[in-house]
Amino acid sequence: MKMKTYLTGAAAGLALLTGAQAALADAHGEITVGYFLEWPMPFQYGKVEGLYDEAMGVKVNWVSFDTGTAMSAAMASGDVQISVSQGVPPFVVATSAGQDLVSLDVAVSYSDNDNCVVRSDLEIDASNAADLSGKKVAVPLGTAAHYGFLRQMDHFGVDLASLEVVDMAPPDGAAALSQGAVDMACGWGGSLRRMLESGNVLLTGSEKEELGILVFDVTSAPASFVAENPDLVEKFLAVTADMNAGWNDGSMVDTMLPVIAQDAGMDEDATAQTMATFVFPSVEEQLSAKWLGGGAQEFMAGVAGVFVDAGSIPSALESYDANVDAAPLTAVNDM
Repeated sequence: MKMKTYLTGAAAGLALLTGAQAALADAHGEITVGYFLEWPMPFQYGKVEGLYDEAMGVKVNWVSFDTGTAMSAAMASGDVQISVSQGVPPFVVATSAGQDLVSLDVAVSYSDNDNCVVRSDLEIDASNAADLSGKKVAVPLGTAAHYGFLRQMDHFGVDLASLEVVDMAPPDGAAALSQGAVDMACGWGGSLRRMLESGNVLLTGSEKEELGILVFDVTSAPASFVAENPDLVEKFLAVTADMNAGWNDGSMVDTMLPVIAQDAGMDEDATAQTMATFVFPSVEEQLSAKWLGGGAQEFMAGVAGVFVDAGSIPSALESYDANVDAAPLTAVNDM
């Protein structure tokens, strides 16, 4: 498989940067949190309204990213203390390389909002996916979209060595697909919607789930930051849980939607359509065996295994149990 950027090199760099995490909220009175644009979530209402700052007693700076791998690098350098909705695959890539990150909650589950799209004029679908052999594919390496791509190619029996895979962030992949510069592109959110204007998916979200291709994000942070600022982390997760609850029960949807849409850089219709494909599990659900009670750790190990087999990372951890810290969310549940 020909790749312009290799995960192994990026992962090694992340490992070297792990010790640089030093910006403590208690010392500076502020923290920086990473998130994605065009990825609308209930927490953004709290972000805009200053609810995190109020609850935590610190100034919260917010910075947007294109990929979860960039989030990992920012947390390794100490520029970002918490990342909201980091994909499990980039989290696994970083932790497999030795970066001391922990998952704190299940931010969102979204099997219908992360996929690969084949250019329409190629007339390739699930029935003739083998015709992808020799094609050029835009994939944001080390992300949930990359994991889904690998699993789909394995399912359809497409030899990875036969593909020209280029590392592109979803917005760039969407543009390349529309221009005919690539034959297939993988991504999520607004970028995926734009990709679908130029092509079709091979598998729907439900079809992917039937194959065990789950897609969910976590709130992540350096373990050292969590250990040194437990109260701060608990308060952050508590605000997020409140925002999710207000959205899930419908009580705050009308109030939250326009605020979330503006913050996400989207119109209200697109925001509503996107969020209709999202699931925001309750705190109780997140602490269950399906998620942080064991399921997430097992899934991380599975993702790592797929990446190792594909040659994307050199090795996996024996276990990812230490990379899930449910203690802060458990404290929220007990409040």
